[in-house]
Amino acid sequence: MESSGFDVDAFLRQPLTARIATSGPTVRPVWFLWEEGAFWTLTGPWARLFKRVKDDPNVALVVDECDLATGRVRQVIARGQAELVPFDVPRGRRKLARYLGADEALWDERFIHYLHDDPDERGTMWLRLVPASLTATDLSYSVAP
Repeated sequence: MESSGFDVDAFLRQPLTARIATSGPTVRPVWFLWEEGAFWTLTGPWARLFKRVKDDPNVALVVDECDLATGRVRQVIARGQAELVPFDVPRGRRKLARYLGADEALWDERFIHYLHDDPDERGTMWLRLVPASLTATDLSYSVAP
């Protein structure tokens, strides 16, 4: 992993949106969990991402931020072969809580279904990307007063 002056793990723990690119090429925004050296995102047979990764597991993923008020510009770019692995509720809860808050009672019903529907019936899977390469770059600049 290359890093340029910032804590990559702390950066990836923020509830940022990643963009994942598959063959085609296509790019789509995804919520993710950075855990165990891997990016985890929900998918299933209802999503084009699921089929694209089954057909060609080579993906690229970028997580970035650009704050014009502070001049903070950071990015993480990962590449590798994604794999589809069985869904587990505890990881699903951790992923969704980082975006929606800890209180499931306040979540939109669509997201609650991911945790409580039978993954075998719905087909919910994890797309897991253990990066073959990961580059982190800090492009921050000083903001003029």
